[in-house]
Formats: sequence, structure tokens, C-alpha cells
Amino acid sequence: MHKMTPSFVASALAISLALAFPAHADSAKNAAVVKEAPLRAHLAFLASDVLEGRGTGQRGADLTVAYLETQALALGLKPGNGDSYRQSVQIAGVKTQPAESTLKLEAGGQALPISFGKDWVFAPGDATASHSFNADLVFVGYGITAPDEQWNDYKGVDVKGKILVMMVNDPQPTAEQPNRFNGKGLTYYGRWTYKFEEARRQGAAGVLLIHTTPTASYGWSVIQNSWSGVERFQLAAGTLGTQLQGWMTDDTARALFKAAGQDIDALRTAAESKDFKPVPLAAKLNGEMKAAVRKVEQFNVSAVVPGTDPKLKDEVVIYSAHWDHLGKQGDSGDTIFNGAVDNASGSAALLAMAQEAVRAPAKRSQMFLWVAAEEQGLLGSAAYAASPLWPLAKTAANLNLDSLNFVGATRDIGTQGSERTELGKLAETAAKAMGMHIAEAEPDLAGGYFRSDHFNFAKNGVPAFSIESGREYIKDPAGAKAKADAYGKRYHQVSDEYDASWDLSGMVQTAQYTLNLGRLIANGAKLPEWKAGDAFAKPRNAK
Repeated sequence: MHKMTPSFVASALAISLALAFPAHADSAKNAAVVKEAPLRAHLAFLASDVLEGRGTGQRGADLTVAYLETQALALGLKPGNGDSYRQSVQIAGVKTQPAESTLKLEAGGQALPISFGKDWVFAPGDATASHSFNADLVFVGYGITAPDEQWNDYKGVDVKGKILVMMVNDPQPTAEQPNRFNGKGLTYYGRWTYKFEEARRQGAAGVLLIHTTPTASYGWSVIQNSWSGVERFQLAAGTLGTQLQGWMTDDTARALFKAAGQDIDALRTAAESKDFKPVPLAAKLNGEMKAAVRKVEQFNVSAVVPGTDPKLKDEVVIYSAHWDHLGKQGDSGDTIFNGAVDNASGSAALLAMAQEAVRAPAKRSQMFLWVAAEEQGLLGSAAYAASPLWPLAKTAANLNLDSLNFVGATRDIGTQGSERTELGKLAETAAKAMGMHIAEAEPDLAGGYFRSDHFNFAKNGVPAFSIESGREYIKDPAGAKAKADAYGKRYHQVSDEYDASWDLSGMVQTAQYTLNLGRLIANGAKLPEWKAGDAFAKPRNAK
């Protein structure tokens, strides 16, 4: 566990505040150059045990918001919400109570010998404390209804009131259709969030997703840490989800299907065809599900550098990063999920960028937006998109930062998703100016474009993407790559902690690139647009 003494914390705060008020420099020297010292100071503090993992609805969340708004004020940023830096995000907190729940999966007249956390997890999707079930199970393949792909996994069967068992990811490409569902890349239809949403639209009582590491792109431990014994959150306003949402391990699914007289592998194969129809299982979900439910107010933090052009200042470029992580969990050992890389890094980078943007404003306004509850399903950015502080019709772009490069400087930079819009060309221009090039595009196997906060802007017509670390390391390429790859074992674990020995040149580089690209957009002649034919090519929401 990373320890920070009171004197160290005071020093970090003093450094960041001092750096907020640099000595006067002439215009030639007063360029928007992101500096490592403030970025490192902010990163060390945001990832420290003092903020207790920045968990949604926890004490650490309140401390984090207070820190961010205090730093924004010290930097001279204008409040983004009238006279306040805060935007309220109303959230329902739900914590499953497995000891008080009696839920069982039954097949062949027998209850499966499975346990919560180890074999399956579940929670209410409608913020209701108690539900009783005596519901049939239906396997619906991928659980997708996609008119653009002429695909309907629900055809011919009424699933109202049923518990749906489904696979994550989406149908795989074939020799005849190599580009269906974006080929090897994941589409939004493959995201678990979509599957819950579609099940609700179909009237289902609940969903159990079948987990495998290849299809989910992460191990079962990630599901455990996010669902087992912890509070989960959803927006308190708007459309609620199904009564039950949950996951089961592949071993659990195999045992269930076998007991129900079905061959799971054969059904998985059948589900790869658009001719697939739902298959009722000789199985039920029985019993009561109990949960503790509370309402929580969290906050997005919004700060603005006003534009200098009399007309263009009414338009804005938004830089975003989520400030939350998984907070404190458990009763013994290291209980703090510090989230140093994910995403103290992005939050710290925004502060270091804002410090420079104040010195050298652009023609359009620039907003620095720290959003809440990303780890709970992009809730803060969804709340912002539903009630934007700046009209989306006048929002030029959203550039998002999540989990930055802590290894070292690179020759390339990741801009996957920028090619969907006119931002792609600007991204290349910004990279070339810094002596870099755009990282080679790879199939989006994990659906990264749909898993970060920029996606809520994209869904509402704003050109948006997340800027990611490059992979062509300048110093010790093999060693640097190994170090970066090793982070996979720390993702969403207590071991994602700040290390003072980190080479932050790559993090500074990413922050600088993002600010440079944002300034190109902010000083551009017109608002960027989506490319014709893209799935999100529509007018910006008029809000």
C-alpha cells in the first residue's frame, strides 16, 4: 500500500499550488508547455491512500472533488456551472446482500451448487431492494437486435418476464462475411451495457451474462471486484434496468446447460448464425434477491478557460477524464484500490494541461471536465450529456484521457476512433508537429471505443475519442513494453499504485499532445464533423 506522510501530502499540495502561479514570462516563452512537476505532484496525491481510492459514494470521493475544485480555483480557471465548479450527478447505490438472498439456479430438479462471487454475481438493475423470482431461463445467443446487420436474436420468442442467458461480445466474422459486426473489432452490440439495455427493451426480468476471458477481454477477478461485496451504482433518474443483472463463470454456464439437457458448445455455434432463435432452457431462477439501496449525490467537476475570439468563444473543446476508481473494499489487508494509472493519471494530466491553457488561451473556450462514476458505467459523462453545461451543438469535440503512459516516451500516439471524424486529420497534424506518428490501427477487440467517457459525447453527435499511449518506446523498447504489458495484472487491483520511480515523460507527452490537438480544434475555422456513413454521424444534440 502506498503510504503518504502528512508532510509529504503538504509538500505535494504546496508544489502544485506554487506551480499554479509561475513567474511572469514574455509571450514567446509563455507557450502552453505541459510540465512534469505539477503532473507528478497531482498524480501522487490523487493516487495516495489519503483519497482512499476515490470510490463512488465514499469519503474519498468527497475529498477528490474538493481537491479538484480547489486546484481549478488556484489555477485561475472559471467555474463551468455558473458560479460553481460542481455539477450534481444523482446516483442510486445498490449493494447486493448475498447472505440474505436465496436465489438459486435450478435445472433437472436440482439446485446448482454455486456460490456468490466465486461462480456467479447478481444485483438489481432497477434500484429496488427486494425481488422474488420464479422465472424460466432462455438462451438468447448474443442478445442482439441489429437492423443494420439484419440480426435479431429475439425472433419468434416472447421473453417478457424471463431470465435471459447470453454471451458477451458479438458475432464473429466469417469467410463469407469478413466485415460483419466490424469484423474482429467489437461493436457497441457486443458491450455488456448494450445487452442489459436491449433485455430491458424486450421486457425481460433479468440477464445473466456468460463470462470468458477472451470474450470479455478481462478475467473473472475484474467481475468479482466490481460486483462481489461492493456497492454498484446507476443513475437515479431516467430509464431503469431489468430487475436482475448478473454474470456467471463459463464453468457455471456449462454445468447449468448440461443439467438442462443442452450442449452449450453446440448452442454457441448456432448463435453465430443470423438464423439462430432463442432456446428455452429446462431451468429456472428461484428465490429472493436482497440488496441495500441508497441515493447518492456525486459531482462532475467542470472548469473553463474562456476563448479569446468574440464569436468563437461561444464554442468549446472539452478535455475529460474520470476522477473515480474503486475506493475501499474489504476488511483486512490492503483495502484501497488506489487507481494510480486508472485514472489518477488522466485526472492529474488535465490539471497540468489546464495550468498551461490558462497561460495561453485559444480562440474557442476550453473546458476541463473531471467526470464521476466512470467505473460504474460511465455515469458521470452520461449525466453531463443528458444535461450539458455547454450546448452540445456548440461543443467542437471531446478529447478523453484514461489510463496514461507511465512507462516512457514513444514515437507514436494512439488515436483510435478519431478516424470516424474530421478529427483524424487534425490528430495526424498534431502528431507530426511533435515528431510522432499515429499508432497503427488495430481491431478494437475489447470495444474500447464504447468503454470510455467520450462515448457518451459520441452518442449525442459530438466528435469524440480517447487519446491513448503509443507502443513504440524510445528508451529500452523491449523492457518498456514488458513493463506496460505487466500492468494488465494490476488493472482494477489494489496493486495499481503510484511509484515515484516512474518515468513520466510518456505521460507528459500524451498530455501535451492532447492539449496541442485541442488547441488546433479550438483555433480551427469550423467545428469538426463526423464522416458520412459512420454509425454516429448525426447532428450534434441541440441541448
